[in-house]
Parts: sequence; C-alpha cells; structure tokens
Amino acid sequence: VQLQAYGGGLVQPGGSLRLSCAPSGTVFVITTYAWYRQAPGKQRELVASMTRDGSTNYADSVKGRFTISRDNIKESVDLEMNDLKPEDTAVYYCNADRLYVHYSAYERWEYDYWGQGTLVTVSS
Repeated sequence: VQLQAYGGGLVQPGGSLRLSCAPSGTVFVITTYAWYRQAPGKQRELVASMTRDGSTNYADSVKGRFTISRDNIKESVDLEMNDLKPEDTAVYYCNADRLYVHYSAYERWEYDYWGQGTLVTVSS
C-alpha cells in the first residue's frame, strides 16, 4: 500500500490549486490525514490535518486560504489552496497516521504512511 499525492504545479500569486491524496491498495480506515510541506532549506511543517470525525487543524499561515477535506468512503484527502503566495512554494506531502490495511492473506493496522510529495511553485 502506498499513498499517492498529486495536483501540484506552477501557479501565479493569488491563484488556486487542489492537491489530492489516496492509498493505492485496499484501506478500510484512515484515522487522521494531514498535509505537510517542506520549502527549500526549511524543515517540514504541518499545513493542515483532519480527523476521521471531521476535526481540523491549520497552520496560522494558511488559515482562511486553505481547506482540507476528506472522503471516508474512498479514504482520500484533498487540500484546496486559494490565494496562493510565493511563500507557499514547497513540496507538499500527505500523511496518514494510522491505517487499517487489507492484504490478500490478512488485515492489520499500519502506521505513519507518507505520500511521495508533490511540488507547488507559486511564482509570476
């Protein structure tokens, strides 16, 4: 099972992008989904998170501009990013803290999955 993130790209300041992330295999439950980002020369930081029951948490720098949402049937998560700024430029990663995964011979809880990262560049 892998998390697959996509949707990054080049956008002008003030523009919008939507990132998406979903598992490649059969996953029945993901508890908390989160988006992180890492800009060049900086540490990875939490952008937004959402629990299975809908509780959300946002970094102060993105409040009012970014919205996290999830589909508990598809076990996917999106990040809608509006009014993008050059300082939003980073590689964005999705994270799932706890997953209940189905394999052919068994099922089990697994922990701390990361997507491969998708680059968002905000520039004119």
